Formats: sequence, C-alpha cells, structure tokens
Amino acid sequence: MTSIDFYWRPGCGFCMSLERGLDKLNLPLTKYNIWDDPEYAATVREIANGNETVPTVVIGDAKLVNPSAGQVLQALSAEAPELIPEGVEIPPPGKAGGLINRLLGGS
Repeated sequence: MTSIDFYWRPGCGFCMSLERGLDKLNLPLTKYNIWDDPEYAATVREIANGNETVPTVVIGDAKLVNPSAGQVLQALSAEAPELIPEGVEIPPPGKAGGLINRLLGGS
C-alpha cells in the first residue's frame, strides 16, 4: 500500500479539515472527488449505508466515514504501519468517535 484513499467533494469543510490534519502528519493521500466520477460516489455510498458522506477514507480493509486524523492513524497502524512517518504517535481510540463511525457505516 502506498497511500490512503481519501474520498471528498468540493466545499466540504470536514474534508478540508481532515485533509489539513493529514497533510500536517505528512501522510500520503490519493484523493477522489465524488462529484467527478459516479464510481467514486458509489464507493462512498457502499461504505456509508447509502449516503454520500465525506470525507470517507479507505486504508486496506478499514473503511472510515468522517474520521478524525487520530482515527486515520489508528487504522494505519493496523492496516499500513509503513505509511506512518517516524515520530508520529498513535492516539488511543476515543469512544465517541468510534461509535459515530460505526453508526455511519465505517469499520
């Protein structure tokens, strides 16, 4: 694995916020604008219980709907630890974030 799959759409404040956080951590992203390609939107709907909720992040088998940067790091540690830059610490999982992600259809 060489990057994180990052599904987004223009004007999404949550997308911009997460992207800034991941950029600060120097994490590699492959971005997919769901308004550019119907297949990208279909991928997000499949992950998010029929909704086009973005940002949606895919890292190997982990599928995250509107995650925090910390949740992305947690998924990376399990699915692609080689993508985590040296010196970046993985935060412990948060109860509320994990519950919200499960309710929205992420894993």
